[in-house]
Amino acid sequence: MGTVAVLFRIYAENGKEESVRKEIVEKLKPKGSQLEDVAFGIKTIKVLFVHDDTQGSSEIEAALKAIPGVNEVEVLEESLM
Repeated sequence: MGTVAVLFRIYAENGKEESVRKEIVEKLKPKGSQLEDVAFGIKTIKVLFVHDDTQGSSEIEAALKAIPGVNEVEVLEESLM
């Protein structure tokens, strides 16, 4: 059994990025999270999850999409550790 690291980029409703990030941290307990400036005042949220390879990343993605204020979720990287 291995360990998988998945880095997500989350696009939240404009102006709600920090509150969405806090809710993700409280509910889903990622290994790390940060706000990232993209351009012209647009911000995204990056979150890192680490789980064993018996779980699917699609479950985490679905949980992220279910959080109010999340518009889009994108997988940036996924790799074995």
